[in-house]
Amino acid sequence: MALSERELSEVVSIRHDLHMHPEIAYQELRTAGVIARELRGLGLRTIDGLAGGTGVVAHLPATGEADVSGARGGARGGAHGGGLASVGLRADIDALPIVEQTGLSYASAVPGKMHACGHDGHTAIMLGVARVLARVRRPRAVTLVFQPAEEGGGGGERLCDEGLIEGRITGTPIAEMYGLHGWPDIALGSVGTRPGPLLASTDELRVTIRGVQSHAAYPHQGRDAVLAMAHCITAVQSVASRSVAPTDSVVVSVCIVQAGTAVNVLPQTASFAATLRCLKGSTRELAKRRLSEIVSGTAMAFGCTAELHWEDGYPVTHNDPALTAAWFELADGALGRERVVRIEHPTMGGEDFSYYARLCPSVFFCLGLNPGGAERTASLHQPEFDFNDAAIPLGVEMFCRLATRE
Repeated sequence: MALSERELSEVVSIRHDLHMHPEIAYQELRTAGVIARELRGLGLRTIDGLAGGTGVVAHLPATGEADVSGARGGARGGAHGGGLASVGLRADIDALPIVEQTGLSYASAVPGKMHACGHDGHTAIMLGVARVLARVRRPRAVTLVFQPAEEGGGGGERLCDEGLIEGRITGTPIAEMYGLHGWPDIALGSVGTRPGPLLASTDELRVTIRGVQSHAAYPHQGRDAVLAMAHCITAVQSVASRSVAPTDSVVVSVCIVQAGTAVNVLPQTASFAATLRCLKGSTRELAKRRLSEIVSGTAMAFGCTAELHWEDGYPVTHNDPALTAAWFELADGALGRERVVRIEHPTMGGEDFSYYARLCPSVFFCLGLNPGGAERTASLHQPEFDFNDAAIPLGVEMFCRLATRE
């Protein structure tokens, strides 16, 4: 279940190449080309052009099972439900619009874009998995998923809509799904997860407050949209403190505020945007309703109106309890209990792995990246972040063990 030294060196080189050539959501043409080339070089049946054009899937039948489904490289066909159900393993492949500040020899060569979330590492791990699984016994079929547009683009949802889980892409349905994420807060050489909610839902609220413009010296002649917006921004925090139980989790963060063109003019409009994070579907609906009521009512109290626009984000990433228990049993046996972290509390970050988890039993887990020591480890989405190459072998081993679990 391990890469040879030569294979590991090649996989690390691929990771560095991907890091140098980051591509953001639905623009991962070069990245998808590298992936497809590597998979086909292993003799694996590879389907590309998925999820808007940059998604790639490889299918490995169980050892001794003929791969008779109709899909072929570059095609999306395949007999629905043909063959035995497979194990799905997912890697995300997109980068972020961030200016890299690592100073690495393989730093981003694309201005304003970088792999600040480690998806280059996830992709390299999955290519390593492909190398191992191509030469070992496979008791079950395995579907390797290279998914575009995790960073807000919902590539996972598009693959689900195209029938990945039901088997419309490969001809073989997926019975269970696994994904991982490099995690700077967990020690290198360790993995961790939890049953139930692991990551939050992610919705966006955009608000335009409309008042009456006036000279700043004569505010009584207008309706101050900026003042109304300021009170709205303060009031929405009451959702967490007064609308939701103290034992529940909700985050409302206002991150964009825009208003005005001159220092002596009270503008007609003011706008702000916020993110809403929740761990329960019921809390998500309650919070959205209360936010809409609070913003509309507060704006009205100042003689203004509020236009609200919700952009539904990713659902809660929910780990199947029974499958998570099996994951812990496998990880404990392979690594020793001391290297397996029982994550106590969910994180309020989000993941579009959640779409797979809604359709089949799934487990999303964290792969430790932190080498320890006095030097600070950059966190996800920071311009100094780089995936730790030393974590690649463990990521490959965990995925391979999960894929071949009987």
